[in-house]
Amino acid sequence: MPSPYADRLNTLPVRRREVEVGGGTTAYWEYGNPGDEGPSVIAVHGFRGDHHGLEPVLAYLPDLHVISPDLPGFGETAPLPGARHDLDRYADWLTEFAERVAPGAVILGHSFGSIVASAAVARGLDTPRLILINPIGAPALEGPKGVMTRLAVLYYALGAWLPARLGTALLRNGLIVRVMSITMAKTRDPELRRFIHEQHDTYFSRFADRDVLKDAFVASVSHDVREFAPRIAVPTLLIAAQQDDITPIEAERLLATRFPDAEIVEIADVGHLIHYETPAEAAGAIRRFLRLPVGRAR
Repeated sequence: MPSPYADRLNTLPVRRREVEVGGGTTAYWEYGNPGDEGPSVIAVHGFRGDHHGLEPVLAYLPDLHVISPDLPGFGETAPLPGARHDLDRYADWLTEFAERVAPGAVILGHSFGSIVASAAVARGLDTPRLILINPIGAPALEGPKGVMTRLAVLYYALGAWLPARLGTALLRNGLIVRVMSITMAKTRDPELRRFIHEQHDTYFSRFADRDVLKDAFVASVSHDVREFAPRIAVPTLLIAAQQDDITPIEAERLLATRFPDAEIVEIADVGHLIHYETPAEAAGAIRRFLRLPVGRAR
């Protein structure tokens, strides 16, 4: 079905590019133009997704130059050669990517991307500001849906244990993807729900292979932003959902206090899909944080 944000997105100049990073080729997309009114922003998507996921937020930021890569092993970026795709590997990849493509850019991460971005900035990735949407602010196994997370652990373990063809089919099973989508969506708007489900149907299974998917999942549930927050000195914006099933809002509020310099914006009536359900509110928070004029967002 057509995107409810298509009219806005269609006005943005978009270019697909590639760059060599970490011994592999990273595909990325540029939205807007370098030298536009705002700063350059590197946007890192979440687990199992690709760059399409953050497009609704970018639709409300037409005056920003945004660079949105597909994480290694997802979308159109192949896995990196050699070692496992653990958090260290992803953080090193992001640091090198930023140095090659947009040194000094603002870093933005959603969900698993918030962990990757925080780890990279804590280790020295040069950025003036950090933006985290639906940050993973507590261990996933301890969240409101801890039982569901444990079931997910078993699901990914089974996908890795089965013979390759069966395991991959299980991990790409459309019914299971739909259950995940229904669980995360909070909106009661039927058209928006259909759009969200279609997005997950289309992009949630574009992982390269089951090994990289398992590695990324293990990284996503083995770490959270808390372990990096005290070492992040740059101004940081947390955009948190009051109904997030992965990190409860109380944990997000506590997370904000762990940063030397952070502010939190809470969005009501939404869960872990801020980027799909309330992109205008997220973009408004980003605009204020970056001190951009409001006119062009309307």
